[in-house]
Parts: sequence; C-alpha cells; structure tokens
Amino acid sequence: MAELLEKIRTKADYFDNNKERMRYPNFRAQHLFIGSGVIEAGCKTIIGSRCKQFWTVRGANAILALRCCHFNARFENYWEGRRAA
Repeated sequence: MAELLEKIRTKADYFDNNKERMRYPNFRAQHLFIGSGVIEAGCKTIIGSRCKQFWTVRGANAILALRCCHFNARFENYWEGRRAA
C-alpha cells in the first residue's frame, strides 16, 4: 500500500509542478499544437528523408550543427569555431 501511495504522490507532484505547461485549452484556443506528432513528422521528413538522400553522415552532421546554431542565435559562434580549427 505504501508503494502505491508513493507512486500516486509522485504523479500528483509531477502534474502540480508542470501545470503551467499543461494549459491545453488555452493552447488550443491559440491554434497551437499540443502533441508531438507534428514535430516528429517534421524531423522524419527533414532529417530522415532529406539528409539520408543528399548527405554523407559527416556532411549531415555539419549541416545540422549549422542549422542548430542558426536557430539558437549562435551562428557567428559556429563560424568562429571553424576559423580556429
């Protein structure tokens, strides 16, 4: 019985600690996606299909690193690292 109560407490704590991230009615009202399917499909399309067709593993890693830097506003850092190498 104590194990069950601890599991329930752990789950309840999770929901309590993450309630700000679980405002699904608000998110739906803003026409935002709340599931991961769209992201997973995008990853499959971009990374899975395109990279496998057009890039070697080394080339794909370089392009993905560059794109990550671009989207994280660290584009210049990427090139500075390349100049130093």
